[in-house]
Amino acid sequence: MDYTTAAPRDTVLLLSPEHIAGPYFRNPKLIRRNISESQDGVPLVLRLSIVDAMTGEPVSGALVDIWHCNARGAYSGWSKVDPDQEVEADHIGAVPRTDDDTYLRGGQFSDNKGVVRFTTIYPGFYAGRALHIHVAVRITGGNNYLEERHVAWVGQLYFPEVASRSVLNGKAYRGRSLLPLDNHQDQYHQQMNGSASTLTVNSIARESHEDGFFGHMTIGIDTFAVSTQIKPEDFDKYTV
Repeated sequence: MDYTTAAPRDTVLLLSPEHIAGPYFRNPKLIRRNISESQDGVPLVLRLSIVDAMTGEPVSGALVDIWHCNARGAYSGWSKVDPDQEVEADHIGAVPRTDDDTYLRGGQFSDNKGVVRFTTIYPGFYAGRALHIHVAVRITGGNNYLEERHVAWVGQLYFPEVASRSVLNGKAYRGRSLLPLDNHQDQYHQQMNGSASTLTVNSIARESHEDGFFGHMTIGIDTFAVSTQIKPEDFDKYTV
């Protein structure tokens, strides 16, 4: 995908950088705003605005999927994989699934302003990675929207270090046998322009982080692009 600046008319926007989908992608067809499934952790309200980088207009009706690990670094579907052991995997399906859990996964359709909202928890970390959330944006059409296979954009969202340090001191997160990587230590953050994919994060309450955080970002996509990070055949292999 071309990440160069697009400048139609008087609009100057950037395509958001793509990232690999990683080894923990699934297509569970879960259309829901609250994806937490009672997982322990600091609450996170996530707001993503999807815009067409060619025109600057909001992209409505796109299916936006997110998935991330829990406070201890485990992914649903792979809950029995040790998050303290680094997984040498750069592609989908590199690690066999261990279970059918679905926590911290789900999708929403963008509204007429291009916005989706999720209620989840602040992710923990697993070996070899900084804290992050995976995102895939699917352009849909017709009545069989969950069968639509045009994935236009795949990315990973990162967190400011100050916010993450305060979260990782919390009860649900501490006591691990290893330390998380900072953003600048993460190879994918460095190689795939992760600095352009860092969420703006604010505490929900002024005086305490216990009530959680609000994170938001605008994602610029090419609605006609077809991402190479999630291919049509991946839906056959990783649909529940």
